[in-house]
Amino acid sequence: MTGGNETASPLRVLIADDQDMVRTGFRMILQAQPGVEVVGEAADGAECVELARRLRPDVCLVDIRMPKLDGLEVTRLLAGPRAPDPLRVVVVTTFDQDDYVYGALRGGACGFLLKDAGPGLLVEAVRAAARGDALVSPAVTVRLLEQLGEQPSAGQDEPSQGPLTERELDVARLVAVGRTNQEICEELYVSLSTVKSHLASIQAKLELRNRVEIAAWAWRCGVVRDG
Repeated sequence: MTGGNETASPLRVLIADDQDMVRTGFRMILQAQPGVEVVGEAADGAECVELARRLRPDVCLVDIRMPKLDGLEVTRLLAGPRAPDPLRVVVVTTFDQDDYVYGALRGGACGFLLKDAGPGLLVEAVRAAARGDALVSPAVTVRLLEQLGEQPSAGQDEPSQGPLTERELDVARLVAVGRTNQEICEELYVSLSTVKSHLASIQAKLELRNRVEIAAWAWRCGVVRDG
């Protein structure tokens, strides 16, 4: 063993996609990052669920359309409310699969990524999921969550503001259009710790699990349009 950070555990990732070239590309990008290890690959949803439960990776990177089980069912089994020990799932999607993404959101996914989003966003999404945060690709956010906001909400007719302060509403709006924490800092002229504090407060007040659910709430309740 060498000195330095030998005690730091690597971020363990499982990749699931039915296209070999996609898995290879994702693996090469992630393995090139310091402190990231790809611990397994799956070519279909059933294999993904089996490997995830056995290997317990920090993050599962899951294609939305796969044989045997699609990404929607995989997400529900691994990250859903009935999962005994939920894992963190980042869903990889394309624009022609909107309905699947809505289901994955409700099923517990903590991030959405376009396959052509680029290496930087791929790495950022995986690291965010590992931290317990979530990253939604801005292109996915604006198209998909706006459409989600047009759908009737089941049993959730709360007013736009609800229990949130004006500044918390500002943060929620920016999350809903895909801004990162750093971008929110710059737009609102506040510190990073303040942004994180607002996010934690929003989640607690609205009983939301992560950034993705904040974005969905903001679109569904008209907060973005009000802004």
